[in-house]
Amino acid sequence: MSEVVKTSGHYPDLQGKIAIVTGGATGIGFAIARALSHQGMRVAIGDINEDAARAAARQLGEGHVAFGLDVRSRESVETGFRWVEDTLGDYHLLIANAGVSTMQKALEITDDEWDFNLDVNTRGVFLTNQIAARKFVARRSGTIVNTASLAAKVGAPLLAHYSASKFAVLGWTQALARELAVDGIRVNAVCPGFVKTGMQSREVEWEAGLRGMTPDEVIADYIRQTPLGRLEAPEDVAEVVAFLSSDAARFMTGQGVNVTGGVYTG
Repeated sequence: MSEVVKTSGHYPDLQGKIAIVTGGATGIGFAIARALSHQGMRVAIGDINEDAARAAARQLGEGHVAFGLDVRSRESVETGFRWVEDTLGDYHLLIANAGVSTMQKALEITDDEWDFNLDVNTRGVFLTNQIAARKFVARRSGTIVNTASLAAKVGAPLLAHYSASKFAVLGWTQALARELAVDGIRVNAVCPGFVKTGMQSREVEWEAGLRGMTPDEVIADYIRQTPLGRLEAPEDVAEVVAFLSSDAARFMTGQGVNVTGGVYTG
């Protein structure tokens, strides 16, 4: 896991509130969970790897919990979110972060690869957002932040199916935000770039094989594309998510916020 870095921003309105972070056991998800805990939130980590989720919650400390979650299943999401309410109380924030990737040339993508990416990345955001938003609308309070991607802004070669899933996340975020604004519910997305995580390590190996390069050459290419001159850290994303979750972003909704080190500025 990444080096512990406290968020630089301080958002008193988050103190004492409850957040659900999906895919929160590792990588960007865990960095987000940790950033929110530093803001005084109690965090429920939902992850398909329940053992890893419990280990992550223990690392955050007392008051944080974990539960098994398959974001592809409405029953799993409804059961898990209900358990969070029964255990911690009403949740105020959903971070829909769970995501997967595979890498393949577009003409070689299999049906299974397509379905896997769309089911987790797109259906998972749809289900978790819808189920949480129904609660938030009834209370007329609550905030959602979805994890999209640089690949939601620019189609990524060798990741056409992943890009499709993340473009869908961004479109859903924009539409849902406009529908829920009347109820005071904000919905935003964060779009990370080349983030140094376990997922990236797998992708580097795949890309190296598909492009006939070494893994070190692939990483060097990522850095070359990044004007700020380094790989992104999960904490770089987590700080922006904490901001979007807070009243400091009270007039922001329907946004896909780039956190790419300048790779994409549109």
